[in-house]
Amino acid sequence: MSTERAKIFVSAYACEPGLGSEIGVGWHWVLEMSKHFELWVLTRESNRGTIEPWIASHPEFSGIHFLYFDLPKWARFWKKGMRGVRTYYNIWQYCTNRIVKRTMRENGIKVFHHLTYGNVLWKVSSYGQKQFFIWGPAGGLETIPAEYSNHYARKSRIIEWVRRATIKALPLNFGFKRRCKNADLILCKTEITRDLIPAKHRERAVLFTDVAVEKQPIIANADSKANSAVEFITVGRLDAWRGFDLVIEAFARAAGKNKDTHLTIVGKGADKERLKGIVDKLGLQEQVTFAGKVTMDEYFRLLGAADVVVNASLKEGAVTVSFDSMAMGKPLICLDTTGYTRYFSNDYAVVIPRSGREEVVANLAAAMERMTDTNERKSIGEKAKNAGAQFTWEARGEEFKELLMKRLGKVGKR
Repeated sequence: MSTERAKIFVSAYACEPGLGSEIGVGWHWVLEMSKHFELWVLTRESNRGTIEPWIASHPEFSGIHFLYFDLPKWARFWKKGMRGVRTYYNIWQYCTNRIVKRTMRENGIKVFHHLTYGNVLWKVSSYGQKQFFIWGPAGGLETIPAEYSNHYARKSRIIEWVRRATIKALPLNFGFKRRCKNADLILCKTEITRDLIPAKHRERAVLFTDVAVEKQPIIANADSKANSAVEFITVGRLDAWRGFDLVIEAFARAAGKNKDTHLTIVGKGADKERLKGIVDKLGLQEQVTFAGKVTMDEYFRLLGAADVVVNASLKEGAVTVSFDSMAMGKPLICLDTTGYTRYFSNDYAVVIPRSGREEVVANLAAAMERMTDTNERKSIGEKAKNAGAQFTWEARGEEFKELLMKRLGKVGKR
């Protein structure tokens, strides 16, 4: 099968310009893939209002064929934001299967790529996965040890317990095993996910992160600071597993040795009240700011004004800010999730092993204290920016093209 402008159907539930996280990831992937392949992209109807004006102002991408679908409003009244997203997503996949089938048949498309959401436990088009099936980048098999989750609020503790039980029961998950069998190429976000792919299918599984370095415009006054304090920033949805509690506890220790420090937490989510309680208990009200959910412009302004980026996510998550830190020449402190962190070395970041909770907090605190040194921050930040030139979206697109070319040339549909 030739890959010269090969036709690919892409299922991209989350795909919209001008946003971060998984939605922005889906959008960047589609743009880069369109440079090498002819794409039919299925996404939500709610994304049409931002996609079509963007395409109209960027005619070089007008060759992408977008298709849109959502359930009628009366059938999705119960979904609001991330509430009910898993249920709605799986219903959406079921309802759009006929669109996948019709479009692929009518246009002679032989390759199906399930792009977003990247969770191997969630549903994939039954028709699409019987074609030449690319799956991912996907994760979802990473868990949080009880040593960490015991500190969470009751609902989050239950969620993590259920997740651990689900992973233990993976050999009984027939949907997961069927998708592994059908997939011709499985792009795994982490080593953890790759190693849990059944052994007889694992040779088709490769490590491949979903995020890259975006070339950001220079932000006016990005380095201007309201005060002389060393500014730490951590970003993401405020879910318990993202490790914001670890950041706060570590910051308290570092701030005890250097009062001229400040921490900004960007994002909203169910864990906010617990996190605020930790801040109050540690007496950090004057040194920690909860910025809430912000626009992309405000996000980049805050990131530009920060000195150090911290990502203590315990699983693959919140990686957009990690690669943005590279683009903007900011030192990164992060936990090794066996995924995106393989693109970061201790030459231009501080990558901390996910060991015991107390050890992780102590290591985070030591890294923060180290980053209060101006020369250290400058040196690491410059190295990070230089390293980031290797990991751009353009490079990610080329990497994917080469991988797919190799796979298409090597394997026919079983």
